[in-house]
Amino acid sequence: MLKKKEKKQEKHKIHRRKNDSHKGQNGRVLAVGGSEDYVGAIALTGLAALRAGSDIVIIAAPEKTAWAINKMSPDLITKKLPGKHLKKEHVNTIMKSAKKSDTIIIGNGMGTRKESKEAANKILKELNKMMIPAVVDADAIKIAKIKNLNNTIITPHAKELEEFLKNNKKEALISRLKKRTSNEERINMIREELKDFFERDNVLLLKGKEDLIISKNKSLIIKGGNAGMTVGGTGDILAGLCGGYLAQTADLFLSASLASMNCKKIGDKLLKRSNFGFGYIASDFLKEIKKLRKIKKQKVRKQNVKKQKRSKKKRDEK
Repeated sequence: MLKKKEKKQEKHKIHRRKNDSHKGQNGRVLAVGGSEDYVGAIALTGLAALRAGSDIVIIAAPEKTAWAINKMSPDLITKKLPGKHLKKEHVNTIMKSAKKSDTIIIGNGMGTRKESKEAANKILKELNKMMIPAVVDADAIKIAKIKNLNNTIITPHAKELEEFLKNNKKEALISRLKKRTSNEERINMIREELKDFFERDNVLLLKGKEDLIISKNKSLIIKGGNAGMTVGGTGDILAGLCGGYLAQTADLFLSASLASMNCKKIGDKLLKRSNFGFGYIASDFLKEIKKLRKIKKQKVRKQNVKKQKRSKKKRDEK
């Protein structure tokens, strides 16, 4: 888990903002993805980015998907792309929005059509040139080339990591990771084998029973969570939190760590409240993200009240 000092730094960086700040100064996120079959994935990602505290989230998605998202939430802005899935012809439109954004999230609900893969690759190349921080998730992980990733968080589960390694001709690591090893050994293996990935200021958030957050010089093991989190959509929530925090902090490692920790905390809270065990869904996470902050504030208020009572008692005794 994170050390107390690191938790304090996160709270300071994420929650403090200038009183005279205006719309857009506290994070602008562009989320690219969605398709005819996967409308909910990119919507969950966008809403999680908003709940993370970002001011503005724009969803770039195929037109019918985008209209469906508008129907789902008035809080999300959508850029409507012609057609039923992501295509190369959309890249120029997407990059115009990307230039105005603090962070890009790509891959959620994108699908595996050849045209969508080609478009995603082109977008990653352009983001690399422009040095815009990004979160790469879901289907975009499978086609991502290390040479096109810079200042990026990737968020694979074990199977997606395998696809990523195959795509980058690093299959040797797959068999090594499958052997029974400790988390510390796995971190060292990954860092050694993916040296070129980490040299480009990228962060890996490997999802699992215990999430591994790895950068060039730092690593964390995030415990918690439960088997109910295998429900569809929780990965989209995690990607949204990563992007939302990243847009506000510009700190990849911090954003990945905080997103992982909060997802696991929420999953455990939802399980405790369930009357019949597993059965909570990804959209339940959205309602809980804001409450994590409220709980911290309530604890602080209670401590202050206790201090005031002690001070008053001392004064009365005098």
